[in-house]
Amino acid sequence: MIVLHHLNHSRSQRILWLLEEMGLPYEIEHYARDSRTMLAPTHLAKVHPLGKSPVITDGDATIAESGAIIEYLVDMYGEGKYKPQRDNNQAYRDYLYWMHYAEGSVMPFLVMRLVFDQIEARKLIFPVKQIVRTLCQQVHSTYLKPNIERHMHFVEDFLSSHEWLAGDNLSGADIQMSFPLEAMVTGGMTGESFPRIVEYVKKLQARPAYQRALKRAGPYD
Repeated sequence: MIVLHHLNHSRSQRILWLLEEMGLPYEIEHYARDSRTMLAPTHLAKVHPLGKSPVITDGDATIAESGAIIEYLVDMYGEGKYKPQRDNNQAYRDYLYWMHYAEGSVMPFLVMRLVFDQIEARKLIFPVKQIVRTLCQQVHSTYLKPNIERHMHFVEDFLSSHEWLAGDNLSGADIQMSFPLEAMVTGGMTGESFPRIVEYVKKLQARPAYQRALKRAGPYD
């Protein structure tokens, strides 16, 4: 039996969604973030030494990292679905690209944005707070915002000529990319300038399996 070690409000949500899409039997072990630090509880490290989510166990196997878990589930249980065949050259290349792009290229900027937002929001004494705020705003305006927008334009342009990220059907690449794109939309980064990203995210969220995953695990933002 597959067991998903699920941290609330995390990348784990997309693994839960994939399990629902594939119709696989599974169980959930729930873990709640610390309300002050927003970090995973320390006992998650009993499952995997890094103590991060998502992580699944499947019999004697323990698999961590979203991309690795998606690849494992698709290869082991996908029955030829959720991943383009290798003879479909362009779709297969797109699949590989988006699977690695999600965490390797775009997520680092989104994580940095979150970290600097949290630093700027901290309660600090004057004049330290003003110095920190100025520094954070400089990082945002000169580095984070331009790079994030560059990635958003890139994805927006791709979606202008593709219904899905890899081939003609939903694949693991769409599920892997859902997390950063949802972060863009819910974080107010898309506005009216990136309508295809917004519509694409709405399409993903409207899928019955996505909705079942929400009901199974509770609120997700």
